[in-house]
Amino acid sequence: MPYLGGEEAVRELRRALANPHVQADRLRYRAAVLRVIRHMAQGADVSGLFPEMVKASAAADVVQKKLVSLYVRAQAPRQPQLALLAVNTLRKDCSHPSPAVRGLALRSMCGLRMADLDQWGQSEVLAFLLRYRPRSEEELFDILSLLDGYLKSSSPSVVMAATKLFLVLAREYPHVQADVLVRVKGPLLSACTSESRELCFTALCHVRQILGSLPGHFSSHYKKFFCSYSEPHYIKCQKMEVLCELVNDENVQQVLEELKGYCTDVSVELAQGAIFAIGNIARTYTEQCVGILTELLGLQQEHITSAVVQAFRDLVWLCPQCTGAVCRALPGCEDTIQDSEGKQALIWLLGAHGEKVPNAPYVLEEFVENMKSEMFPAVKMELLTALVRLFLSRPAECQDMLGRLLYYCIEEEMDMAVRDRGLFYYRLLQSGVEEVKRVLCGPKSDPSLGLLEDQTERPVNTWASEFNTLAPVYGRECWELVAAHEPPEPSYACSPHTDSRNRDTESLISEGNEDVLKVHPDTGSLTLIPDVHLTAEQFEKTWLSLDMSCRLSLPWCGAVHPDTIQTALHVVHIQTIAMTKAGVQPWKAYLGAQDNTGCLFLTELLLEAADAGMQVSVKQSEVRPEALQTFVSALRTVMGTVAGLGS
Repeated sequence: MPYLGGEEAVRELRRALANPHVQADRLRYRAAVLRVIRHMAQGADVSGLFPEMVKASAAADVVQKKLVSLYVRAQAPRQPQLALLAVNTLRKDCSHPSPAVRGLALRSMCGLRMADLDQWGQSEVLAFLLRYRPRSEEELFDILSLLDGYLKSSSPSVVMAATKLFLVLAREYPHVQADVLVRVKGPLLSACTSESRELCFTALCHVRQILGSLPGHFSSHYKKFFCSYSEPHYIKCQKMEVLCELVNDENVQQVLEELKGYCTDVSVELAQGAIFAIGNIARTYTEQCVGILTELLGLQQEHITSAVVQAFRDLVWLCPQCTGAVCRALPGCEDTIQDSEGKQALIWLLGAHGEKVPNAPYVLEEFVENMKSEMFPAVKMELLTALVRLFLSRPAECQDMLGRLLYYCIEEEMDMAVRDRGLFYYRLLQSGVEEVKRVLCGPKSDPSLGLLEDQTERPVNTWASEFNTLAPVYGRECWELVAAHEPPEPSYACSPHTDSRNRDTESLISEGNEDVLKVHPDTGSLTLIPDVHLTAEQFEKTWLSLDMSCRLSLPWCGAVHPDTIQTALHVVHIQTIAMTKAGVQPWKAYLGAQDNTGCLFLTELLLEAADAGMQVSVKQSEVRPEALQTFVSALRTVMGTVAGLGS
C-alpha cells in the first residue's frame, strides 16, 4: 500500500475512480470516493483528483453525492479554475426531482467560495440563488450577510446581480431594500459615466427605474447626468430624462442652464428633446421655464420654434396659470413653423385661447387661405375645431373665414376624415350657438387644482424581479411580450415543517399545503385553488372556445402510470377531467386548474409512443403571460418528477 499522501496513492485513487468496472458497481464506486475523503481528512493532498470527483457527483447515489459535496467545498479554494467544473453539475442537480438532491446541490453551490470564480461566474451563481426561498427570517439575514461583500465588487455585473438578489429576498423588508439602493448608488453612478456605451445606457435605464420608487434618490449627483459632447444621441436623451426627475429647489437653475445649452445642438432631435425636457420641468418651475422657452423663440429656428410651441400647448393644458405668458409669446411663431406637429400645436392654442391673442383670427385666416396647399389632414381638422372655437368668442372676425373653410371642406376636400369633420361642425352650428358651446367649450381646468398627473410612487417590489434584466431597457410592456415566449424555469420553496406523513408528496413538490399551492417564480406569483368543479362537457365547450396559449414537449421515457400522474397533479391542485387507461396508445389526458383570480388553465397531455416526448397544450381563459409561465413551470416540475419515478 503506498504511503499516505504520496503520488502513488493519488495515482491509485485516480485509477480506481476512472475504472469503468468500479463506476458500474455502486458500492465499489462509493468506496473509492470514501477512500479519497479519508485521505483528505488525514491531511493528504488529493486536490489533483478534482475532475474525477466532480464526475463522481453525477452518480445517482445520494450518499456518494454527499461525499463529493464535502470534497468539492474543501478543495475548491485550492483549485479555483477546476471549481468551475462543479458548477454545471450542481446546476443540473438543482433541477433534480428529489428535494434532498436539490438541497444538497444548493448547499454545495453556496459553499463554493465565489471569489474563486470570475465576474461572470459570480453573476451566474447570484442569479441562480434567486430560485431559493429562505425558510425563516434568521436564515434570510444570514444569507444577506454573506452577500454583503458582493455589493462592493469592482464588477458592475456582480453588483447588479447581488442587488437584485437583495431586493428579491428582502421583499418583506422595505427598509432593507432602501438601504441596498443607497449602497448601490455609487456603482450605478460609475456605470453611468463608463466609456462603454452599452453599460452606460443600461445603467441609466436602471437609474430611471429606481427613481420611480425613490424620487430624488440621485439628486445630489445631478451633474453626473450632464451630457458629454462625444456621447451618442440615445444616451443624451436618457440623461435628459433623468435630469427632469432630479430637479429640486437647489439645482433647478443649474439644470435649466445645462438643458438650455442642448436646445441649440446641431442635432434637431436632441435640441427638441431638450426643449421638451424644459417643458416638463415647467410644470413645477413655471416662471423660469417659460422665460427660457420664450427666449428660444427669438432664435427663429424652425425646429426650435415648433418644439417650443408644442411644449407651450402641453404646459397650458396642465398648468392653466401660465396661459397669459404663453399667449404673449405666440405672435410671430406662424412665420417659422412648417411641420405638422408644430402647426397643430399653434392652431390649438389660437383656438382655445385666441381671445387673449390679438392677431389670432388673422393668423388662422392665413391657414384658411392656404388650405388647398396644406399637405397634412391632421392640420386641417385641427383648424376646423380651432376656428369654430374662436368664432364663439370673436364672431365678427371669424364668421366669413369660417364659412369659406366649411365650404371648402364639404365641397372640395378629398380626405374623407376632414370632410366628415366639416359636415359635423356645419350641422352643429345649425343647431344653435348654445349647443356649440355645450359641445366644444366644456369647463376648463382650475389653476388651484395643480397637475392632473399620477404622482404615485411605485413600490420597489413592483419591479424588483425586473432589475438586472432587459425589462428597464425594453420598457415593461415590450419586455412582457418578449418574456411570454421564453421557456419557464421552475422555482422551489422549502418548507421548514415537514411531517413524516408528507414524505410521499415531498418527492413531488418541495412545499405542500392543505389549502392552496403557491408558486413564486421571478416574474410573479400564482395560487391554484383546490376542488375546481369542471365537468367534461364544460371542459370541452370551454376548450373549443379558447385560443391556444402554449405548446411544449416534455421528455418522457417508459410506460405511463395514470394513477401516479393523477395523484401528483392533485397535490398541486391540477384536477384530472379525463384520462386514457394505461397501455393505450396514443395516451391522452385532459386537466383543469383555476387560480384565485378565476383564470382557468385547461391542459391536454398527449403521448404518441412510449419513448416519445409528452406533448403539452395549454389554453388560458384570460391573457396573463406571467400566470401562464408559472403554471407551465409547476406542470413541468410535476411531470418531470413523475417521469423520474417511472424510470
